[in-house]
Amino acid sequence: MTNFIPIFPLGIVVFPGEMLHLHIFEPRYKELINDCFQQKKPFGIPSVFNNRVNEMGTIMQVVEISKLYDDGKMDIKTEGIRVFKILEQVNSLPEKLYGGAIVTYPRIQMEGNPKLMKKILEGIRSIYHTLNIKKEFSKPDDQVKCYDVAHHAGLTLEDEYHLLELEHELQRQEFLKRHLAKVMPIMAEMDILKGKIKMNGHFKNVKGL
Repeated sequence: MTNFIPIFPLGIVVFPGEMLHLHIFEPRYKELINDCFQQKKPFGIPSVFNNRVNEMGTIMQVVEISKLYDDGKMDIKTEGIRVFKILEQVNSLPEKLYGGAIVTYPRIQMEGNPKLMKKILEGIRSIYHTLNIKKEFSKPDDQVKCYDVAHHAGLTLEDEYHLLELEHELQRQEFLKRHLAKVMPIMAEMDILKGKIKMNGHFKNVKGL
């Protein structure tokens, strides 16, 4: 299935199910959001990095216009719906300031390995503990998917984009598992370092040779 959507390229990765708040100030995107909100149509956010609009992105629905300013700027709430892939970008539309794209929709599989997901959550929480961060996920552990935790695992923008490219939840779980396997030893070293810093200036009980 292919169709045409207006697009709003941004230097972020948005995942399906994510709530995203945006401040809209550019004339072309003020027009885009107004059109989509009035016509109850979605738009797409493809990810921008390395100075180009990349082919993968997420379909967004405007949930509400939270605040409308006198100059037409607005604060909006949007929700990620599904992943898309750009087949052809259309830079200009008749009588419109914004552009769009012809897109297709990959078949995203959401069934993963519950035991592996549990280990991923344990790894993320271990990192939070080391960094002294208190954060809870919005869903019970047995309902959490990779999309729900991707922004909380310390991924780079490119890593998040690669995760968006993966069609199967098992692939996404393996990707996060490998990432955490690299990060967690670094966190352990930080924990040891914090302990050494705290002991600095204290009496130490050490044995001689």
